[in-house]
Amino acid sequence: MSSERILVALSGGVDSSVAALLLQQQGHDVVGAYMKNWINEDQVIGHCPWLQDIADARAVAEKIGIEFRVVNLMDDYRRLVVDYLLDGYQRGLTPNPDVMCNREMKFGVFAKYAQAEGFAAVATGHYARRVPLDSCRRGFTPRPEGGAANESGPKAPPTVEPYALLEGVDKDKDQSYFLALLSAAQLRLARFPIGHLKKPELRALAADAHLPTAAKKDSQGICFIGEVKMADFLKAYVPEHPGPIVRATDGKVLGQHRGLHYYTIGQRRGIRIPSNTDDQAYVVTGKRASDHALLVAFDGPAAPGLWASECRVHSLSFIGESITGGKNLECKVRYRDPRVFIEFTPGADGTAHIKFDQPQRALAPGQILALYDGEQLLGGAVFA
Repeated sequence: MSSERILVALSGGVDSSVAALLLQQQGHDVVGAYMKNWINEDQVIGHCPWLQDIADARAVAEKIGIEFRVVNLMDDYRRLVVDYLLDGYQRGLTPNPDVMCNREMKFGVFAKYAQAEGFAAVATGHYARRVPLDSCRRGFTPRPEGGAANESGPKAPPTVEPYALLEGVDKDKDQSYFLALLSAAQLRLARFPIGHLKKPELRALAADAHLPTAAKKDSQGICFIGEVKMADFLKAYVPEHPGPIVRATDGKVLGQHRGLHYYTIGQRRGIRIPSNTDDQAYVVTGKRASDHALLVAFDGPAAPGLWASECRVHSLSFIGESITGGKNLECKVRYRDPRVFIEFTPGADGTAHIKFDQPQRALAPGQILALYDGEQLLGGAVFA
């Protein structure tokens, strides 16, 4: 593979730092850029570490000797991610801002900025692997993202090669789920330099290179909130609309809640309804829009609405060729969940019927279903 000019999204964390390091070592022309998306400009919620993150990203760029930029995307981010998040919660959904951030921002607005600036690709610190589709089909073991940048010999004319997206080698860190709504065009521009590494290996590379972020803790927050709890963020931006807490099994009113946006299907903490004498805990099983009721039941297989053997999804998106007929696939219903077998039956207007091999717990409307064929991510959809 010939040398490319690549813009790396430097977040100030160790993963993106090593991504930039590896691409530079492979001979690419690398520039680092911090995406300035959200700085808690209203100052109504707690600590947002963007200043420290910029300082850390700049320190990494200086250490490895690459240009560093700060790219202000705040207006786009508010419109494409934050408004989507707030609108979803106000409609009783559980949206996934991380998935939307990847589709609309990192490989959307940011990638368009990169192209306009003359870059051939955008790289991130995701634990995922981008490989030629043919090698994926034939079962070849792909080399790390980027390959050898300075191979000798005649250069073939550029072609538009189809690519597949695979899970990261480190299954504890795999982030392919968050890339489920990318398009084939976005994947062609994407580079994932660390997908072949396990986290301890990555930390060791960072330490050997004396990167300033080598020992920095991993970020645990949603993509733009930093160290702020989601409940505190929603309290600041979504008006409260109280309603009854209703036991789903018999309709008994057990108490009052402050707003349905504070709860999601499967939630046990924060309901503020005591357990019974057998120490059974209540769990959220649904939301009723007509009277803003929060539906709860004792956690377990008999809780109505908590477990599902089938479901419908909408907003289907495929990375490669669309699936137009019924097919046996695998899926992840949440980031940390393992892949499970499903019968996939596409419908009209980007919908599909999903039948699970085993019942799944707490499928929240608005969340993301990621579709797989083994390690290969095929695409994704939104739970209806």
